[in-house]
Amino acid sequence: MAQGSFKEGDEVAITATIRKRVTEDRVSVLIPSYHQPHSIVDTTPNINSGQKIELTGEVTHIDAEARTVTINLGGVPVTVKADTVRLVTAYVPPKRKTPLIDKA
Repeated sequence: MAQGSFKEGDEVAITATIRKRVTEDRVSVLIPSYHQPHSIVDTTPNINSGQKIELTGEVTHIDAEARTVTINLGGVPVTVKADTVRLVTAYVPPKRKTPLIDKA
């Protein structure tokens, strides 16, 4: 699947850069093409500014005209450009075990 061709429900990953440690358990990260401050929970003791970290989430909305994708990162929706994310797992709808029609 080409990069940038996603469906709703797909699991995608985005590479973020660590900016600084905010508290003991939170770090501030810089997400490409997302122009808002964002922090995540990370209790790793030896984390440095400039280090890369991969964030994964589920695609909740796709805007084809603007070429943006909204990703749910732990309860927080983040809208980024589609070319900054990569596909991890494609969504497969659940299979039906019993038919909808009753047997005669």
